Amino acid sequence: MITQKIILEDTTLRDGEQTPGLAFSTEQKLAIFDALIKIGVRYIEPGIPTMGGDETTALKAMLERKDEALLVAWNRGVRQDIEAGLALGFRAVHIGLPTSRHHLEKSLGRDRTWLIGRATELIKFAKDQDVFVSISAEDVGRTEIPFLQDYAGAVTAAGANRLRLSDTIGIMTPQTYAERVRSVRSVSDIAVQCHCHNDYGLSIANTLAGLEAGATYFHVCVNGIGERAGMPDLAQMTMALKKLYGIDLGIDTTALVALATLVSETTRQPLPIWQPIVGRNIFAHESGIHAKGMLKNAGTFEPFQPDEVGGERRYVVGKHSGRAVVKHVLEGQGVTVDEDLLPACLETVRSEAVRIGGLIEPDILLAIYQTIKTSSGRVRPDTKV
Repeated sequence: MITQKIILEDTTLRDGEQTPGLAFSTEQKLAIFDALIKIGVRYIEPGIPTMGGDETTALKAMLERKDEALLVAWNRGVRQDIEAGLALGFRAVHIGLPTSRHHLEKSLGRDRTWLIGRATELIKFAKDQDVFVSISAEDVGRTEIPFLQDYAGAVTAAGANRLRLSDTIGIMTPQTYAERVRSVRSVSDIAVQCHCHNDYGLSIANTLAGLEAGATYFHVCVNGIGERAGMPDLAQMTMALKKLYGIDLGIDTTALVALATLVSETTRQPLPIWQPIVGRNIFAHESGIHAKGMLKNAGTFEPFQPDEVGGERRYVVGKHSGRAVVKHVLEGQGVTVDEDLLPACLETVRSEAVRIGGLIEPDILLAIYQTIKTSSGRVRPDTKV
């Protein structure tokens, strides 16, 4: 159960762009940014100021609209990074720092005393500039709970507004992630943000568990893009919260398919047809039992209506189709169907579907029906069906 107010923060333009091999142009970043604003996203992590160059150009343009959303600049745990973001005009900054011994010792060559000192120093510096300060506990899955609690206490005392619990390599379960959230909340009133990677396909489950445990903020990316296996998908989180938890985030869900399509085209990565919420097959029906049920009642085999997300229902013909959907598709082609011919038509449809290894397009179905009708002697070869 989620009773607290929760806030979706999109990081498509930061963590999403860190997808290996992906680089957005300024124009592309601004197009995605505009689409996010239009659908109602009000917290956005748009990039990394210290990168300079085209990144700075894009961030400056986005900051012209900073009254429409809180823009959070991502920074390493380095003062110069934070200064770069502040110089551009950001009113919210995030400081990325690891808390696991694995990352501290093997990646940075530092210890936990250094970490708490650095975190405290940077938080106080940023707070002196009167900005919203978010800070990470990166690799939280390999961070012992007692130290995580010590760290949470230290960053809270230093004045941080938010603690991001980053399952950096996606190794946590819903139970262990929720435990980390509860452990922080038991020692501090700091707002907690969920940042869950999808290496085991658990990013959405972990995020929901974190929110149930009391987290306030959570990260998403459009189409679930991001490093390695990516991040929680914006559309999936939005609809899961709306339909399964009764929480409306203020997102225009009717634009979710259009947004997913935009990012798919921008990343040059086809959207899987079975992608939850926005995939082309989400509202497609082939199976005889399913299609027959849907033709009688549109709520039979769909969890919500396609127009809620900007999708489109389709009835398709293939190996598993039954007479009802074959008749429906033929009628859509303007045919007055002779039901006595449906068994033979269906037999041919199934054989052809196996032969081609896919669906039977409506024009091919029409040709099959015409051939069967002609061979049955019910119509002369030159007669229109």
